[in-house]
Amino acid sequence: MVRGDAGLQGVEWRDLLHLGGLEVAHELSLSLPWLAASSLAAAYDLYPLALAASFLFFLTGLRQVHNAHHYALGLSRRATEWAMFALSVAMLGSMHAVQVTHLRHHRHCLGAEDVEAMSARLPGWRAVLLGPVFPVRLHAKALSVASPRQRRWILAELGASIAVVLAAFALPDVSCLRYHVAAMLLGQCLTAFFAVWTVHHGCEPDGHLARTIRGRAKAVVTYEMFFHVEHHLFPAVPTRKLPILARRLDAVRPDLALKRVF
Repeated sequence: MVRGDAGLQGVEWRDLLHLGGLEVAHELSLSLPWLAASSLAAAYDLYPLALAASFLFFLTGLRQVHNAHHYALGLSRRATEWAMFALSVAMLGSMHAVQVTHLRHHRHCLGAEDVEAMSARLPGWRAVLLGPVFPVRLHAKALSVASPRQRRWILAELGASIAVVLAAFALPDVSCLRYHVAAMLLGQCLTAFFAVWTVHHGCEPDGHLARTIRGRAKAVVTYEMFFHVEHHLFPAVPTRKLPILARRLDAVRPDLALKRVF
């Protein structure tokens, strides 16, 4: 199994855990320009531009919340919990629920208990069709296994998300908010494909757990989200430091990079 490989024991990674003040500020602000751009474009009925900006907002939001799941945002634990709450309201779902199932995904990667990876076992087109079911099953599983503290966060985030949806359709002159709700619901439905299938299809629980990328251009356009085998091997390393980790892994285990996202 890759995770237990003795050849990885000498890979240095602890020096990558620290984020400086400017790095933390950058991580926290990463999605804000895209949220502003999507809202502005929607306000002027420029919906193709709005959709492009919303896609990038959702992508960068996933990066932020993914780091939050592992307390790798450079914030205190309590501040990280509130960051997940804020992202839940913006992305319309419970990010504490996603955290519960994501940490189970790391413990049971691609196994029977890994509800997050359900789409990885399917052909790509079926992973897309699974989309609307995926967030429902994920939230249901999280509520069933969460601790009381986690369940309180989940219910609060779901309540806040529902309030946003109700406001979008109850208040007058909020077409931008209605657009945002529709875009985020679409994003949630595509998560099973873009955030799971892309990085895990064709992988095995007792072999290569995930795919990865190589090349500076690919890293930039994907906000470094697709260094996924690196993330599974060292989940505490912040996303922005994964390219450094990838180079270190290539020096001792170049075969880990054989399975690529693209």
